[in-house]
Amino acid sequence: MQAFLQQLLNGISLGSIYALLALGYTMVYGVLRLINFAHGDIYMLGAFCGYYVSRVLHGRLESSLLETTTVMLASMLACALAGMLIERLAYRPVRHASRLTSLIIAIGVSLFIENLSQLVFGAAPRFFPQLIAEKQINAGGVMVTNQQILVLVVALLLMAGLNAFIFYTRSGKAMRAVSFNLEAAKLMGINTNAVISLTFALGSALAAAGGILVSLNLPGIDPLMGVMTGLKAFVAAVLGGIG
Repeated sequence: MQAFLQQLLNGISLGSIYALLALGYTMVYGVLRLINFAHGDIYMLGAFCGYYVSRVLHGRLESSLLETTTVMLASMLACALAGMLIERLAYRPVRHASRLTSLIIAIGVSLFIENLSQLVFGAAPRFFPQLIAEKQINAGGVMVTNQQILVLVVALLLMAGLNAFIFYTRSGKAMRAVSFNLEAAKLMGINTNAVISLTFALGSALAAAGGILVSLNLPGIDPLMGVMTGLKAFVAAVLGGIG
């Protein structure tokens, strides 16, 4: 029973990271009916961005929690901009093309990011600095680490924040309108280009947060780390009801 509970806890911790990535997939598909296969690579870029920011900040801030928060916010901002850039340069020109064309472009963007990252960062894995010292808590024979608790708390906060944004802000309501009917939303005066860019930015920021959270537990990062993780998150999005 203890082994089952231990694996359940580990699965929930890792699953919360997949959930953050799955949200990005389903948001983009909801507004564009496009599978953004480069989403897993944005997750990888978030981890590398956090790696370099953490190397600059490591030991310079008084609180490890403040350092982790700064690294995560910087990574989320950088990846949000990267997501908007990808949408503007790669996806917007083929928005009205066939589904097959969009699919080929998405796969091409993914391969481009992966190979460019190997060229820039190198193929060898990098090891994330330990931002938060690991502490284990024994809960009835089930071992829980403070890092797992942090992953769960941050993931839940981000999901709750996204839910509040979508349902209670004008931009969120515009996203829902575009998801329901893009052409009708355009006729109602909604700037659909801005809404789509915002959707890519939010999805990419969540992917970056996932990259930082997984790096706290599994510090080894490499340019291909987003391939399998992105695939698993895509499966989770489909099973959860993509779009």
